[in-house]
Amino acid sequence: MIGINLQKDITYKRKTMAIVVDPGTISKHKTIRKLQKQPVEMNRVASIILGGGQGTRLFPLTITRCKPAINFGGKYRLIDVPISNALNSGCDKIFIITQFLSSSIHQHVFRTYHRDTFSGGFIELLPAEQKPSDLGWFQGTADAIRRNIDYFIETPVDYFLILSGDQLYNLDFRKMLSFANETDADLVIAALPVEEGEAKRMGLLKIDAHHFVRDFYEKPQEKRVLDRLKLSNTTLERIGVFGDGKSQYLGSMGIYLFKRQALLQLLQQDPREDFGRHLIPTKVSQGNVAAYLHHGYWEDIGTIESFYKANIALTQPDPRFNCYDETNPIFAAQLTLPGPKIKNTHVSHSIICEGAIIEGDEITNSILGPRSIIKTGCIIRDSYVIGNDFYTPPIATPRLPEQLHIDENCIIRNAIIDKHVRIGKGVQLINKNKLSHYNGENIFIRDGIIVVPRGATLPDGFIL
Repeated sequence: MIGINLQKDITYKRKTMAIVVDPGTISKHKTIRKLQKQPVEMNRVASIILGGGQGTRLFPLTITRCKPAINFGGKYRLIDVPISNALNSGCDKIFIITQFLSSSIHQHVFRTYHRDTFSGGFIELLPAEQKPSDLGWFQGTADAIRRNIDYFIETPVDYFLILSGDQLYNLDFRKMLSFANETDADLVIAALPVEEGEAKRMGLLKIDAHHFVRDFYEKPQEKRVLDRLKLSNTTLERIGVFGDGKSQYLGSMGIYLFKRQALLQLLQQDPREDFGRHLIPTKVSQGNVAAYLHHGYWEDIGTIESFYKANIALTQPDPRFNCYDETNPIFAAQLTLPGPKIKNTHVSHSIICEGAIIEGDEITNSILGPRSIIKTGCIIRDSYVIGNDFYTPPIATPRLPEQLHIDENCIIRNAIIDKHVRIGKGVQLINKNKLSHYNGENIFIRDGIIVVPRGATLPDGFIL
């Protein structure tokens, strides 16, 4: 484990209005009252985005890129959501830790986010790297941060905001910081009411009347544990869950706001590798952990089903995840493409992105990404066509089809078509046998959803 010179860091922080010092040397609460003369502002917060997930449950979308680099909503990448939420909240000091298939996400960040030299902010990529004292790969979320600790110690901030690179939400982190100032908690966990089905895949919190966390358990499966963590009706009413009857648990969103010194100390005290399974329970047992309640939209993109549903939901008239709020934009790469061209096509409840050329008969409840080409006679329903990076491959290569389009008279339903795909004439992707799981050549089914992976070719007349 990398050594952390806490005393050196404490001395340094006192010079820059530190909030806490080592609780073993002086009364913690007296120190807080003495040193915290005014609430911390967002310019004293740095975000750490965990962007290195392999995403095995999102296969085959993760064959060539990590989860946070997956395209979403037509023109975005999943990593754009935490970056945008941080920037919209005034947090412009951002670290992104990467590891698995990181080239795609690095290129996207370089092309999309240009910070000027006068802002004082930065977006810094921290790829997995070999060091004289550490030659291994990151083993978990806490391990990834611990192995980059030298970068964080040198950053003059009072709080670290830890975010996932593959979640969808709109959250004003300024409110979360204000809550942290009011409660003076060492750690604030963003949480929201969830039903039992969701509870089994999340970390669950039990809170007291002042929103301080008294119990925490990661992904409980046993009924006795779930019963222990179920919220009382009094607590549900206090946190604003009325008449629901289903959302009886409080789930962690995997968003953590740590006081600087509390994070450094925790990483040293508990050398294990994961926040949810290891370090968060350790910190809860020590105390001074509070829960910030979020009542808006949040989705963890962990499976093909969750990814598919989150995308198709965007096509509805009033989606819960709002990409059209100009006060809180989701930033994306700027494409120098013409507007979409649509010819004799019936389009309903769909999103069609720049550069698309659509000649098909019908597009319903679907998203067509940049440079999507749909030939005449095609019917596309409830599907996400991710699009292409170019109209024609710049060089001939066996890894890419010569033509990137969905050819004439195809029927596609409940599908995800990845980048750079050629689908031949008369292809029907309709899951005629109603399969839940299928592995084929250049085509898969996951959770009943057809997935055509990047670079695939489906021959004329193919039916699945």
